[in-house]
Amino acid sequence: MLFALLSTFTCAICLLCLGVSAHAQTSQAKVKHPPGNFVVINGAKLWYETEGNGEPLLLIPGGPGTAHDYFHPFFSDLAGCCRIIYFDAFGRGKSDRAKSPAEYTFERDIEDVEGLRRALGLGKINILGHSYGGAVAQAYALKYPESVKRLILANSPFSGEMWQAGQDVFNYEIRNQFPEIWQKVEEVRAEGYHSSEKRHQKAYQLPAELLYFYNASNANKVSQEWNPEVFFAIAGDDANFLIGGDIAKLDFRNQLKSLTMPILILAGRFDRIGLPRYSLQFKNYAPQARFVMFEKSGHYPFIEENAETVRILKEFLGKQ
Repeated sequence: MLFALLSTFTCAICLLCLGVSAHAQTSQAKVKHPPGNFVVINGAKLWYETEGNGEPLLLIPGGPGTAHDYFHPFFSDLAGCCRIIYFDAFGRGKSDRAKSPAEYTFERDIEDVEGLRRALGLGKINILGHSYGGAVAQAYALKYPESVKRLILANSPFSGEMWQAGQDVFNYEIRNQFPEIWQKVEEVRAEGYHSSEKRHQKAYQLPAELLYFYNASNANKVSQEWNPEVFFAIAGDDANFLIGGDIAKLDFRNQLKSLTMPILILAGRFDRIGLPRYSLQFKNYAPQARFVMFEKSGHYPFIEENAETVRILKEFLGKQ
């Protein structure tokens, strides 16, 4: 998921981010991290950090393949009422890498959340999943409902179909706003290269602010680290154009009504990745949830409308 004025993007969702995160490595924003440590989960060392006290709030980053860095410092104002837990999933950030990309799976990401919860002795947890992380959060809440106190989905997809729609818009914007980039992409694709190959990735570039932000200058506020090997293992080897892998199979639409914990869904009016046309459908699939549309945000309301995001989160968490 992000961010330099010219970033290498490999898929529309990440973000971060799925991720649809925009995907890049930058150091434009110097990140200050709270104390952290390693814990062994499912045979791998995973890095986590904590700040604050109170009920645990676990943040699941987007991607797939994105480290937790871009959450800093935007959730720190919750530290007065919550124990915020940041972590790098398997293959991300400081955590261990796989010996083979085949080890990176959506199911592994779900089980690592449960493993982390148990290893830290957290009991019931509040979960916030952003972008792809929201897909993990939905799957986790459906598989382990007894472990989730409250569920927060931020700019998240509910199905592979929704993810593909965002990717199609992503490519539409590149083709029309950056035709010179699109020409290079078409040339490498004509030679048979897929999204996961380095030559394709080199051609597939555009400014992060085009699709991820309401206010383009906000792209300079964040730093993000991303592992493309994780992304393409989970989203498919040609995910810039056709979503595949584990992501293509996702569909939570008929199951969300069964969730009984309090649910909060956040979306951005100018999110051109997690499209509002689809995000609003959460009202039908999860009518029991509270839905909030941020009118001056793209894919990152917690960056662009931080004070309002924090206020709403505190209210939802019962801390205000």
